[in-house]
Amino acid sequence: MEGAELPELWSHRCRWANPKNERYLQYHDEEWGVPVYEDQKLFEMLVLESFQAGLSWECVLNKQEAFRKAFDGFDLEIVCGYGKEKMEELKRNSGIIRNGRKIQAAVENARIFRKIQEEYGSFSNYLWHWTDGAVIYEKGCSRSELSDTISGDLKKRGMKFVGTTIIYAYLQAVGVIYSHEAGCYLEYKKQG
Repeated sequence: MEGAELPELWSHRCRWANPKNERYLQYHDEEWGVPVYEDQKLFEMLVLESFQAGLSWECVLNKQEAFRKAFDGFDLEIVCGYGKEKMEELKRNSGIIRNGRKIQAAVENARIFRKIQEEYGSFSNYLWHWTDGAVIYEKGCSRSELSDTISGDLKKRGMKFVGTTIIYAYLQAVGVIYSHEAGCYLEYKKQG
């Protein structure tokens, strides 16, 4: 990408998309806000969003490949089987965020994720049933009645690090909520 083109491209993206981080731009342009229906990707994003708590999404995104490797490709069955030894190994892994509470929550949340799959046939069915399969178009929010409801349900089931702000960001990331900012070239792409 030519340096002369950067300011023009930057002015046509959401303000949060750091123009100096190619991975972040790729995420903004190709992933954020795109509806996800595959349970493995939904699980990966839920784990990553839970690790974001108190940090920036850019920090987590920069470590995504290390997280994938550390968490066995986010294979749900493997993560559900993690014991103390694996969790201690993850706490020593300098490539990821080494927060013991978040690591333990990721494993416990995986087991609850699997229970939801069993109840609904897939986690995708569970997630999308809240909107009857529709994408919600809204921007400028960090929580909503929808994120409050889903967060409350997940907490009731025993999940951790799934507060309404985290769940709102998750819903944006997996395309349940479409929130590209005014002036972003993707603002109306999905709508019209």
